[in-house]
Amino acid sequence: MNHVYIPEGYRPVLDAYDTQRAIAYIKETFQEEFSKALNLKRVSAPLFVTENSGLNDNLNGYERPVSFDIPAVQTDAQVVHSLAKWKRLALKRYNFTIGNGLYTDMNAIRRDEELDNIHSIYVDQWDWEKIITRENRNLEYLKLIVCAIVRAICDTNDRLHVRYPQLRTNLSRDVTFITTQELEDRYPELTSSSERESAFLREHQTACIMQIGGKLRSGKPHDGRAPDYDDWNLNCDIFFWDPVLNRALEISSMGIRVDAQSLDRQLREAGCDDRRELPFHKMLLNNELPLTIGGGIGQSRLAMLMMGCAHIGEVQSSIWDAETVETCANAGIPLL
Repeated sequence: MNHVYIPEGYRPVLDAYDTQRAIAYIKETFQEEFSKALNLKRVSAPLFVTENSGLNDNLNGYERPVSFDIPAVQTDAQVVHSLAKWKRLALKRYNFTIGNGLYTDMNAIRRDEELDNIHSIYVDQWDWEKIITRENRNLEYLKLIVCAIVRAICDTNDRLHVRYPQLRTNLSRDVTFITTQELEDRYPELTSSSERESAFLREHQTACIMQIGGKLRSGKPHDGRAPDYDDWNLNCDIFFWDPVLNRALEISSMGIRVDAQSLDRQLREAGCDDRRELPFHKMLLNNELPLTIGGGIGQSRLAMLMMGCAHIGEVQSSIWDAETVETCANAGIPLL
């Protein structure tokens, strides 16, 4: 079921032309700030991978990838959900060294996504990955990288305000860290993760919610996470408070990646032992890939947050159901 929310009295701040210019400025500026902060180099990335490689991101485990056959090479391929695994393999192939990393433009199709103000079947994000030492596989290093990303986002927002002073989005650089179990304990009366996230972000305008994937004391995980890329004890989502939509807005999903030990444990917990025979997973279990940290940062979400947009369709071209198109048109919200 699809949902669209129209904030009372909402009107776009920028016209169609300036909207396009602002999107380009945000993307160009953030890439500059972000790559400098984390010491990343841009690389080209695939739109699709072979089905039997095990490189596609399984997300929550139920999303169906867009698949197609390639007669010329006699194999089946899948449009990527994300590049969480591919990036780690690329670091090895391109001979990156400790302390260095890569980023790329990732475009994906998530056909089973429920559509609302912040979700689309089209996903555009900066995927990034960086080689780390074993000593860096800890929460303190995770927090250090989170703070660097938040600074890059806020610096970009400040530069955008100079270019477009009519924009009024204020973003806090002060990051509050909390685990998913602490979040559940803090709001026992709230049953959904999104409710807990928004309740916390009302109090703390910028937050990092850590340790996503494993079951909480309630018996349920905070949110789904594939068992074969993030270490569930060393991952997180970065949120900002969205004053237009009056909710928490996830901008980034990231984490320190699994090593052989954590992959072995998480495959068992998730009931995914069959993946051990896939090429990528064999390399991981045999300690043939570098230790890394990485994640994705939503390009359209970042743009809509900074520009004060009410719907992600204002900053990206996608396909929407007839009710969403009509509701937005009646409210004066232009969908690209």
